Amino acid sequence: MPFPLRSAQTIGVLAVTQLIGWGTTFESVGVLGRRLAPDLGLANEVVFAGLSVMMMVSALASPLVGRMLDRHGAARVMAAGSLFFAVGLCLLAASTGILTYAVSWVILGLGGAFTLSAPAFTAVVEREGAGGKRTIAILMLFTGLSATIFWPLLSVISDLAGWRSTLVMAAALHAFVCVPLYLFGLPKPIAYEKSGDSADFAPVPLNEGDRKRAFLLVAITTAIASFVTFGLSPSLLEVLHQFGATPEFALQLAAARGVLGISARGVDMLLGTRGNPFITSVAGCSFMLVAFAGLLVLPASAFSLWVFIALYGFGSGILVVARALLPLALFSPREYGRQATRLAMPQNIANALAPVIFTMLIDRTGVATVIITAIALAGVALIAIILLIALVRRVRAQAAFIPSPP
Repeated sequence: MPFPLRSAQTIGVLAVTQLIGWGTTFESVGVLGRRLAPDLGLANEVVFAGLSVMMMVSALASPLVGRMLDRHGAARVMAAGSLFFAVGLCLLAASTGILTYAVSWVILGLGGAFTLSAPAFTAVVEREGAGGKRTIAILMLFTGLSATIFWPLLSVISDLAGWRSTLVMAAALHAFVCVPLYLFGLPKPIAYEKSGDSADFAPVPLNEGDRKRAFLLVAITTAIASFVTFGLSPSLLEVLHQFGATPEFALQLAAARGVLGISARGVDMLLGTRGNPFITSVAGCSFMLVAFAGLLVLPASAFSLWVFIALYGFGSGILVVARALLPLALFSPREYGRQATRLAMPQNIANALAPVIFTMLIDRTGVATVIITAIALAGVALIAIILLIALVRRVRAQAAFIPSPP
């Protein structure tokens, strides 16, 4: 199937800007955090808490961003977000203590709300309508490489110029690369230019009560998936160690998990318009549930750890794509941005709290408690998506029996 030039242009612009967005903010702490902590007189855990501040601010700002996307369009909103990023990174580079450090992450949180993930997917839907599923999947394949690209890049620049100059250079990327790309590089929106049914048509004819139930079920599924993956990620090496992996083997398994996550996004990309986010969500939740259960039940061995990483890596990877596509499978293209940003609020709150909660559980109650918690949460997410599928089938069945007007 030929790939339209407009779609390639959209992917090119958003891939570059999302890589810069994630790589110079959220991912940057992994490289620069322990370098700037001594200079600012802050403990490492305080420095890494900046990520929680960023996620929480992004969550709280999400409803505002949804309204702005409806009113002004994704390009202008994302350009404003890049300016927030530039200001936040400059302030971070000039920080002298905890106050300026904290304010920097508040501003970066606003940048994340205006720029990362949901606004980018909204930009795709504005330009391709309900047919943007493959483009979103391809875009997510690229953005999954942000740490792979920016960790070594930031490390080299920091070694040569210091962490403060590195952050100033990152700010310049947002101001002089991302802003022009958003304003002048994206194709003109087409979905919202038409007043016909294409922009307003919802794939599922939900009434008001069913819309609320569907939104709640999607929110439960996506927030839990985010909570488990974000919570486990910083503690994954410790979990693997406690289940018998040597430090070297644990690193190998963790690296394989990243590759599997990217591969899962690639599978969804290859499916294109044939992909079904409902089925993908069921598969992702099921893989994660079986992965955690297997880790707890199977005897500790290299084989059981590989099974865990394979199922967990692939399951979490396809759930990332499903989280972006579920709103498009339920709601009209015109309201995608508003619904996606509403869903981003519980997801970002989960992302902010999960690492702290999972670390506390491991330190105070042991790794088995974390795995049992993950099993329970994955089960709830699976039940929620099954209930959503049942709701969609019921609504479609009812619609099929409604007689046409004479």
